[in-house]
Amino acid sequence: MATALTSLTRRRFTQLALAAGAAPLLPGAAFAEVPTETPLHGLSAFGDLKYGPDYTHFDYASPEAPVGGQMNLAVSNWILNQSPETFDTLNTFVLQGNAPPRIESLYDGLMLGSMDEPDAIYCALAESVTLSEDRHGFTFRLRPEARFSTGAPVTADDVVFSYETLKEEGHPSLQVTLRELDEIVAVDPATVRIRFTERQSYQDALGALSLPIMPRAYFADREFARVGREGIPGSGRFEVSRFEFGRFIEYRKRPDYWAKDLPFSRGLDLFETLRIEFFRDRQPALEAFKKGIITFREEFTSKAWATEYDFPAVARGDVVKREFPGEKRPKFQCWALNQRRERFADSRVRHAINMCFDFEWTNANLMFGQRIHSNSPFQGSDFVAKGTPSAAELALLEPLRGRVPEEVFGEVWVQPVSDGSGLDRALLRQATTLFAEAGWRLDGRRMVNAAGESFRLEFLTFGQEQERVYAKFIDTLRRIGLDASIRLVDPAQYQDRVNRFDYDMILAAFSLSPTPTWEGLTLFFGSDARDRPGAYNYPGMADEAVDTLIAAAGAADNRNDLTTAMRALDRVLRWRLDWLPNIGSDVHRAAFWDIFGFKETKPDYAWPIERLWWLDAAKAESVQRG
Repeated sequence: MATALTSLTRRRFTQLALAAGAAPLLPGAAFAEVPTETPLHGLSAFGDLKYGPDYTHFDYASPEAPVGGQMNLAVSNWILNQSPETFDTLNTFVLQGNAPPRIESLYDGLMLGSMDEPDAIYCALAESVTLSEDRHGFTFRLRPEARFSTGAPVTADDVVFSYETLKEEGHPSLQVTLRELDEIVAVDPATVRIRFTERQSYQDALGALSLPIMPRAYFADREFARVGREGIPGSGRFEVSRFEFGRFIEYRKRPDYWAKDLPFSRGLDLFETLRIEFFRDRQPALEAFKKGIITFREEFTSKAWATEYDFPAVARGDVVKREFPGEKRPKFQCWALNQRRERFADSRVRHAINMCFDFEWTNANLMFGQRIHSNSPFQGSDFVAKGTPSAAELALLEPLRGRVPEEVFGEVWVQPVSDGSGLDRALLRQATTLFAEAGWRLDGRRMVNAAGESFRLEFLTFGQEQERVYAKFIDTLRRIGLDASIRLVDPAQYQDRVNRFDYDMILAAFSLSPTPTWEGLTLFFGSDARDRPGAYNYPGMADEAVDTLIAAAGAADNRNDLTTAMRALDRVLRWRLDWLPNIGSDVHRAAFWDIFGFKETKPDYAWPIERLWWLDAAKAESVQRG
């Protein structure tokens, strides 16, 4: 899903499609081949399923691996209202508060996605799913053995309660996911029927079939939005063991987990306990790792990776430092300039500000040459446009001529390359010219508009590392006359201001679904999400042409058409520069105490090491921690 969300160097992870409804539910080629009125074990947005009805486990699972032990980590991704810095609630399904990452492991959904396919989901709580003849409805038969941690069976009434509650009172991204939910009915205690309106695309509908299921009985005397001090019971693999708000939480594997021997669960979640540690700053987290308090750490700070992993445990081989390939999914780290403030609404201003960031100097002097300069909000995927538009892309773009930048029909926009001096005068002259074209001029050392108002830009952050990396960028903006500054605030204040869209510029990092849908794309780029609290349209962009291309992606009935629509969208987004692509990386830089086992080949579309790895007792005995 995505933890939704942020100005962190760590990544918010958006796995599910999270909005709904512009593209009609059309029976496209791939969709039309899905049999109706037939119980199925899985569904795919495009093409065939990798795993047949008799599969025994996913290929990336390790059913032969040992079970037990504990993994301690500070997380590098999260979803919904979760935070890696602190937590004050155990309810992750609402906007209010900060929930602990991995609290979602308490819950199962009707279906779940596989990590080695971009667009497939398989039955979990449901033992089968049947597509209606008109292809707008899904009927699920629940597994009779499914149980909540309370011991109560999971019933169709619990599914109805969960979907209705999340639609009405859930986190805004969940509400958008379910906006086109037309009807949910408990046919009998073991059968539930879900129908979507004709406005819901097939891909978006699939994204709504994996939502967490909660027990209705638990809320007989509780208000959903007010539950926070205790964990809402679920039917998932883990339960909350111990926690201290703001410091740590431990998830313990349920010994009575109903699905521990079923194919979708076998060989995964091998640790007996997961302990999540919380740190407001990266340095204490690194020190905790050096002492063995944390046993796995993904490093996002280039300086630390280059200079701070030379402690004794690394030298003697007790700590392993290595790189792992990234996933095949769209990801980005971008600046958002808040267009709700008029001075950022002109794309020439956004291009000018982008030119003032000298990536070449920053990468060489502050990032130890470890980073790449991202060009696209879909970096790392097949959706990144190259060269000039293909004939198929032009078929989507030509009807929008006059409503998209004319440059879209030529070479795709790429980042300017500086001379690496840290003060490329040619680029800064171009930036000043663009400001002038947008109505801003230099008055002495101040960039002002016709009314004499200074151009003000405040970079809002709660990470001191961002101050270090981007201080020179801010200084360069001052050199060309901007009243530019960095405002460092605590995480709670930061999240509050972001939720209220109260900022000039923030830095956000996301991983998107490998099969983007209308819902997910709208949350980031669509007009519908411009002023929606909890959505991720941080720039406040609203453009009908962009909405049209998002709808084209949502209506795609095969992967080729999806790729074409996404590349056309990429071209428009890059020339508009609502999101300013920033520093990126195509690898995971991770360090871990050498006490784990894992498969060398990782799945292509997700890498939750706490689900995939296991404790190697022999290694653990020989490692000196502390």
